[in-house]
Amino acid sequence: MNKIKAMVLAAGLGTRLRPLTDYISKPMAPVVNKPVMEHIIELLYKYKINDIVCNLHWYPEAIKDYFGDGSKWGVNIAYSYEEKLLGTAGGVKKVEDFFEGNTFIVISGDALTDINLTKAIEFHKKKGGIGTLVLTEVEDTSQYGVVILTKDKKITGFQEKPLSGEAKSNLANSGIYIFESEIFNYIPKSKFYDFGKNVFPDLLEKSITYYGYKHNQYWNDVGSLDEYQLGNFDALEGKVEVIIPGKQVKEGVWIGKSCRIQEDVVIIPPVCIGNNCTIKKGAKLFGPIILGDSTVVDERAVMYRGIKWGSGYIGKDASLIGAIIGYNAKIKDKASVLEKAVIGSKSVIGDGIIIHPSVKIMSNEVIKNDKIKY
Repeated sequence: MNKIKAMVLAAGLGTRLRPLTDYISKPMAPVVNKPVMEHIIELLYKYKINDIVCNLHWYPEAIKDYFGDGSKWGVNIAYSYEEKLLGTAGGVKKVEDFFEGNTFIVISGDALTDINLTKAIEFHKKKGGIGTLVLTEVEDTSQYGVVILTKDKKITGFQEKPLSGEAKSNLANSGIYIFESEIFNYIPKSKFYDFGKNVFPDLLEKSITYYGYKHNQYWNDVGSLDEYQLGNFDALEGKVEVIIPGKQVKEGVWIGKSCRIQEDVVIIPPVCIGNNCTIKKGAKLFGPIILGDSTVVDERAVMYRGIKWGSGYIGKDASLIGAIIGYNAKIKDKASVLEKAVIGSKSVIGDGIIIHPSVKIMSNEVIKNDKIKY
């Protein structure tokens, strides 16, 4: 078998994750304190797929600076910058020469999964089609494009976000594809072109055979704020197989380097604490909780089912309940951020402010006058 290479799609804008993605691209959104794309790189390495090309557009330097040439992860990473977005297929066409005419895999850099790539590739080789789409069984078909298969797993059609009573399938396109190099014959050069909207329907029209492989592992497209939070919690709870950073000091508790945890701190698992964090006396962390690097949690603060990205702090007697807080955000004394609220990076929530459920505060905002923010 020829050596299989991979393309990681990382050029998307991540608009549905805003305000969290105001200053970062979606693949850099942390899941258990590591960019979600890092989990994808580790997955590729696990299955001995070491030669990777990654397309970039939104905040490209952040991705390049973090991953470099990939050697830290035992892989080789090349980059393809798109000044104008080329779409999922157009971006792959741009780096056609990278694959040297061999079978290759395309995988989203902003999804969370522990799929067995070896089994997917074996299925693809056995079927012998031009391509294989990796499919995930979903409960709510109205949120996904679903794929219609024959008994032989040949793809015969698609439905875009059908209501449950109208769905002809419950198998969603996971954004993971395995292709033969002939696929490039169906993608034009230097043009915005999408696999789902352009390539796959065109193959059906031309009666070119391709297949769907249903996997049974974890998959989350991290496509919304709710799914992002769920992915983090699922990783903490062991529902998806990923490498969680830090030292596991007891079941369900990971603590990074150079942390200071004072007396009378309550930590109920699962909890992941980053490097250089300080948690002061009387603070309470009720998992699932993810606390990013260099965060200070002040005295008697209470955190429950929350995600706090790195830097910034949670003030004295403050509460974070089911919320997501961006980088370098400050939640001041006695402030409360409640269920499904999202605070953008570099924002400040003033003393005693209450941020009500589902409220979104954009990055760089200072909330200090109104006592309650609806």
